[in-house]
Amino acid sequence: MTARAQAVAGSGHAGNGPTGLPELPDPPDLAALTGVRSGKQTYYSAYQRSNERLQRTVTVMDSISRALVHPVEGPRALLEKIVRVAAVHLDARWTVLALGAHALPATRPRFLAVDAAGLVGDSLDMLPVDARDAVGEVASGNLPPRAVDSSTRVVVPMLINGTVMGGLAAAPRRDLPLEPPDLSVLHILANLAAVSLHTGDLYRAGLAQQRRAQQLFDEVSEQSHTLSLRTEELRAAEQRLRVADQRELLEGERRRIALELHDSVAQTVLSAGLVVEVLRGEFGTGAGPRGPVVPELDRARDLMAKATEQLRSVIYALHHERVAEDVASLPELLAEVAAQHRPHLDVRLRLEGGPVPLGTAAEHALARTAGEALFNVAMHSNAARALVRLRYLEDSVVLRVSDDGDGDPAAMRRTMRLARRGAADGRHRGLVGMALRAEGLGGSLSIRRSRAGGVAIESRVPLSGAVLGAAPTSEERDT
Repeated sequence: MTARAQAVAGSGHAGNGPTGLPELPDPPDLAALTGVRSGKQTYYSAYQRSNERLQRTVTVMDSISRALVHPVEGPRALLEKIVRVAAVHLDARWTVLALGAHALPATRPRFLAVDAAGLVGDSLDMLPVDARDAVGEVASGNLPPRAVDSSTRVVVPMLINGTVMGGLAAAPRRDLPLEPPDLSVLHILANLAAVSLHTGDLYRAGLAQQRRAQQLFDEVSEQSHTLSLRTEELRAAEQRLRVADQRELLEGERRRIALELHDSVAQTVLSAGLVVEVLRGEFGTGAGPRGPVVPELDRARDLMAKATEQLRSVIYALHHERVAEDVASLPELLAEVAAQHRPHLDVRLRLEGGPVPLGTAAEHALARTAGEALFNVAMHSNAARALVRLRYLEDSVVLRVSDDGDGDPAAMRRTMRLARRGAADGRHRGLVGMALRAEGLGGSLSIRRSRAGGVAIESRVPLSGAVLGAAPTSEERDT
């Protein structure tokens, strides 16, 4: 059914007239078709003014919608657009958009106002008394969740999740009463303002947190760089201390060797020289048969004197030779210890496996074991060559010192057992010291026949004990 047929059917006057002819229906109501109560010029101008106002509002709201996606412009630009739209829409004497006292405390300005001349500002001095009252009313936060339309002004709340954040207040012209569409427009503007201000506040808070996070990141990076520098300095200091410890160990080993040479070997050689000199005097004075004995005694005297000079030279060198400045690892320590016994003994050093950093106590113990073993080889075994072999295994480190001399491993083991029980003559404490150092690190010491025919002394220490280190033995404290 067409609209016109509906109008005819709905008129309620269809039927036959007095003449018997069908009567025409009443003409439809013009206001129902056009929305305008009359076609008079006064009503048409009001309709046109309302339509123009609506068109302006839609245009400016479009501008507001574009501003919503650019929060970096700040809240003021958006607030100005909203209050201008409300002022134009209501043709108001003044319009105010204000925040409550406790809403979005970081947002500035707290309110914006438009006067009758269209000037926008955020100063109370530019507002009339009733506009100032409206700002105070909105700032107090005592607003209902719906629009309040009085005879002098209208106030529309700004809501976020049902909470009043502020309000939009205006004083419309008295000759233009507000209609429901006008209040709808004001609600839309107030909601846009609330959402945009809330979003802008979140955006600024996010930027502040981002700047703070960047600041913290920069501070952490700087501190990390500083800690890295301090760590490198500590490592360098630790390396210097390690080198100093190793140098002190080598100096102590030299002093020990020099002391033993001076107190034992040199004294023995001097004593033998005195005995030879006494015998030579006796044979030379006729107290005994001369024969070829005196020349042999002279030769023995010269050999004793030469040996004494050599011992003095070695002792002086041990006392005054400086340790290399860069000795830091156990292989370097062993190389220095081996160098102390050259050229009187051909000492070779062999390294197997990847070196593992050990504790200072462990490295000192192994280095002193090697020095003690080489000293015994040089003084007592009549050996020409010695081999110092250091092996880094998966779970242990093995130091082996072997020679090609005439030492007896069984006799040395027996002597070490007697020395442990205190039944020896006070000598051979070096063997006991080597065994105690190995045992102090959780390891063991063994004495066997070497492949070259001499003696092989092997100290085997687990890596766990070598890394932790051990306390010095009584022999080490005494030296």
